[in-house]
Amino acid sequence: MRQWFLFVTLVSMVACTSAPKPVDLASWTVQVRPIPGPAGANTTAPQLTTSSRGVILSWVEQDPKSTAARLWFAERTATGWSAPVQVASGDDWFVSYADPPNVMRMANGALVANWLVVTDLINEGADLHLTYSTDNGKTWAPSFMPHHDGKKVQHAFASLVEQPGKGLGVVWLDGRDGEDMAVRYAAYDGAWKQTADQRVDARACECCGPTTVATPDGGVVVAFRDRSDKEIRDIAVSRLSGGTWSPSAVVHPDNWEVDYCPINGPMLAARGNQAAVAWFTLQNNQGQAYVAFSSDAGKTWGAPQRLDEKGSLGRVDVELLEDGSAVATWVEFGDKIGRAHV
Repeated sequence: MRQWFLFVTLVSMVACTSAPKPVDLASWTVQVRPIPGPAGANTTAPQLTTSSRGVILSWVEQDPKSTAARLWFAERTATGWSAPVQVASGDDWFVSYADPPNVMRMANGALVANWLVVTDLINEGADLHLTYSTDNGKTWAPSFMPHHDGKKVQHAFASLVEQPGKGLGVVWLDGRDGEDMAVRYAAYDGAWKQTADQRVDARACECCGPTTVATPDGGVVVAFRDRSDKEIRDIAVSRLSGGTWSPSAVVHPDNWEVDYCPINGPMLAARGNQAAVAWFTLQNNQGQAYVAFSSDAGKTWGAPQRLDEKGSLGRVDVELLEDGSAVATWVEFGDKIGRAHV
């Protein structure tokens, strides 16, 4: 039986015109240890988000005897997990491992959550619902939607981000334009008034979650799997500046031509003017994972660095650290459990 393993690598940040170099991990120790979670039975769709207070774990609890679903979260602090808190529930939710709900904490302490409500089960139509709490989850605002087209189409694969000015930014895939799936963006101010509803890209990969968004100095950057008229589905980015989104630019021309949705999107991270993006592609009939870096807030990108050695399933992630290095993760074929990879 072929096995998959999750690998982690540490790479250094350098100027975007040169290739990043692996870092010596002799002084960087990775410890893998189980932490008992707060979720109970019949749970799915776990997600982790971080804030200055700690780590939030969210999950969906599904009733095995009905269609009811409940979104819960707990926060990990120095003293352990907080008591689980229910955010919302419904019997008409769209729950998928590929597009799980999220719960995140903003800098002012407010909690924000999102989930999907089915509008057309056969055609995977769903509405994106948001809510927030200003009293640490004791009460939640009535849910609201960032889209207002009223169509029973896909509004999914949302990414939430706190952007400059302490407002909330939301990016999602939107099917209101028919066969072409667009990337759209909405913004809310500190009083939860919607201040933007814009199209970022007119034709993206129709179900390639996740979309991903980050806030380097000076703006907002979105990364997603694009879709050309010739079915080239490479990773593209767009930057928000002065209230306007830049034309989408491909991070690297992998020229992956595929007539179906691989459901394998990129992940983006930013710190200061530095940005990093990780992604999956197919080259020579082999899945591969890559990471690339930018030193100008996502305007330009350096040459990609391949992460895997034997072929990858993707499912990537990347994070920038305070010392200027970056941690990337991916899933690849492996022969031995516990093998180090740098």
